[in-house]
Amino acid sequence: MNTPPKIKGRGAQHNSGNRFLQQTTEISPEYSYEEEGSFRDKRTTYLVEHPKKVINEITSPDLPMGKSVNPYQGCEHGCIYCYARNTHEYFGYSAGLEFEQKIIVKKNAPELLEKELNKKSWKPTPILFSGNTDCYQPAEREFELTRQMLQVCLKYRNPVAIITKNALILRDQDILGEMAKLGLVKVIMSVTTLNENLRRVLEPRTASAIKRLQVLASLSKNGIPVGVNVAPIIPGLNDHEIPEIIKAAAEYGALSASYTIVRLNGSVGELFEEWIKVSFPNKADKVLKQIKELHGGTLNDSQFKRRMRGEGVYAEHIKQLFHIYRSRHFADKTMPPFNTSDFQRGGQLNLF
Repeated sequence: MNTPPKIKGRGAQHNSGNRFLQQTTEISPEYSYEEEGSFRDKRTTYLVEHPKKVINEITSPDLPMGKSVNPYQGCEHGCIYCYARNTHEYFGYSAGLEFEQKIIVKKNAPELLEKELNKKSWKPTPILFSGNTDCYQPAEREFELTRQMLQVCLKYRNPVAIITKNALILRDQDILGEMAKLGLVKVIMSVTTLNENLRRVLEPRTASAIKRLQVLASLSKNGIPVGVNVAPIIPGLNDHEIPEIIKAAAEYGALSASYTIVRLNGSVGELFEEWIKVSFPNKADKVLKQIKELHGGTLNDSQFKRRMRGEGVYAEHIKQLFHIYRSRHFADKTMPPFNTSDFQRGGQLNLF
């Protein structure tokens, strides 16, 4: 059987099975030529949804934030390791190619957010943007839901934390700058690698490493507090870059640094295993073995704390390496606290 050509700009190369569906369709390149070609060349499709709620409670003890919003489900960035891939199965889609190709757009997200902030029961709480998928993924350029939601939060003076790996966030520096003056925003730029050859196959539609560092510099210059998240750390691929990433982030204006270990739950394990055997065949066995060692001997790790940090000798090595270089480059840096005392119930009539 001939191996089909790699799909450029995509992380996954096929649709993994959906554990919630009794029947699935598989495309065989050997017997279904036109259908398979159409499937592999398929462009991104936006699917509009009007949910009843947009703010979610964060119950995981691994995360400090209490609330999160995700204006999009699915993500065109195509990061092969993304834990959010599994959530696409709840919508009847695959965690594989469909996660990157079928993007669910919550068109009424800004209205739902404002409705929630208007409730008498709402207490000013930092809201995490991108708790699941990146709020600045390519779809945001067209729909501007994140920008509208930031305007709502500024209007009500409710604090926001943003995690992204897309330079599109620079478009919203006007709003973020106003929020920063009021102590209402923190931005975390996720930096996985400074190696562009690795970045292109690991996170095919994200901003380049140098562009992410430039985002840190631009936001910092405009008084917007920024930090870096070295994530995920994948043994045998990017773990040796920890010192260099931390040093670069500090030099470009980051005020804080954190990290997480790769975790490959559910269908993500299958997708990652296929990806690394194709992308790095000489490293595949060693990388997969080390990932398992970090997670109790398996790729599928749901144990709180361990799933984000790993355990064992190698996890301790990563922890010590990270803390040594964070202490070296961030000793005199600190992220300012959120301001929750200026919340305006009913909002402000004039923003600017």
